[in-house]
Amino acid sequence: MESTSKSLNIAFVHPDLGIGGAERLVVDSAMALKNSGHQITMYTSHHDKTHCFKETLDDLNVVVLGDFLPQSIFGYGHILCSILRGFYLSIYLLFNKRNDYDIIFADQLATYIPILKLTKAKILFYCHFPDKNLATRNSAIKKLYRIPFDCLEEVSTDLADKILVNSQFTRSIFKESFKRIDIVPDVLYPGINTEQYEKKIDETDKGLDLLRSEKITLLSINRFERKKNLELTIKILKELKSKCTDDEFKNIRLVIAGGYDLINPENVEYHKELEEVAKVNEFTYQTIWPESTKKNESLDKEAIQNANIVFLLSFSENQRTFLLHHCNCLIYTPTNEHFGIVPVESMYSGLPVIAINSGGPKESIVHGKTGFLCPEDEKELAEAAYVILFPTQSTSTKYQIDMKAMPSYAKEYVINKFGFEQFKKSLNAIVTELYEEGQKKKQEKENKKEL
Repeated sequence: MESTSKSLNIAFVHPDLGIGGAERLVVDSAMALKNSGHQITMYTSHHDKTHCFKETLDDLNVVVLGDFLPQSIFGYGHILCSILRGFYLSIYLLFNKRNDYDIIFADQLATYIPILKLTKAKILFYCHFPDKNLATRNSAIKKLYRIPFDCLEEVSTDLADKILVNSQFTRSIFKESFKRIDIVPDVLYPGINTEQYEKKIDETDKGLDLLRSEKITLLSINRFERKKNLELTIKILKELKSKCTDDEFKNIRLVIAGGYDLINPENVEYHKELEEVAKVNEFTYQTIWPESTKKNESLDKEAIQNANIVFLLSFSENQRTFLLHHCNCLIYTPTNEHFGIVPVESMYSGLPVIAINSGGPKESIVHGKTGFLCPEDEKELAEAAYVILFPTQSTSTKYQIDMKAMPSYAKEYVINKFGFEQFKKSLNAIVTELYEEGQKKKQEKENKKEL
């Protein structure tokens, strides 16, 4: 079937346009389709303009609806509140934009697909990971509480016209989780807009002043959420200390950077927990706060320079680019991560990655070439880190890498497998085919009526 050159009207429905891997994927998808000539509108329940990706401010049309609805009820009922906020978005589209869109791109929550199906649009659902597998069920009440939501998720997901997932790993979990769904999702790996990582660092940016350091730097980039297992990075630092001489270790620091929202209780609580882990392990630490808090004005630059651990709560694109180009190694600690875009960003920037040997990183990291895949054990991870930080001093036979060849190899590898142009081409082909199939079925129905 020949591809149409028609410019499609496409709506994106996403719960919270903050800063995270899912949000990066959604924004990149919107930009890819916009650059392919389509008309894009993004609908969301929450969009903090001080805590979002730059494209949502400068390049994309973002419509916020239902932000007055609660995200939780006294810290409980997060899934219920998310569904209600999603319903509000969907009902708005149904009654106000029913015939406006050719494609609706939904993700994260499938529960509002039944409402979106009442519009004229074809529904493309991107499953980052089944929500039922993310929920905690540590009590009988929680198990009972989740039953209707799990059933609704499976029924709703099955209504999508097309389902995409972010990795082979997620597809395997999808098939295990939704046994009643016959559709086998297609894998569309998230891509990175490589142009964003080629931009010159704005060295006049005052936001870099607190990050500059001559020390060897281990970097962790993840949202401040417990499932990201960030305390493991601190345990790795402790093990690394035992492997290093005093002179080696005094020149090492760990930067834990990631998405942090002041109104997100888990972000706030987990940051405090990590500070406590640092304290228990007798490490000095400092926190660089979001610019909106104005807390950085009183920070002691010398204390930050001397700290073993620096917590960077949210960051700008310029700060991210600076870290990716000035750090020595990325430590990626989530277990069974669905995909993980951060390792890809790091590899493109020439930064070797050490990750847990499970989930999506097994599909993105080339062991011994772009970094290492290790068991979830701080001693193993510290050994791999020492090889990267001190290649000439290392005596490890298990972990070996050519640090001179790594940057150019990793960059070419990422361009070929996860480059934005490849991602754009694949996604455009998917939405075009979905639209054309819908038009073909519509025409067949009209032909039958005439008969």
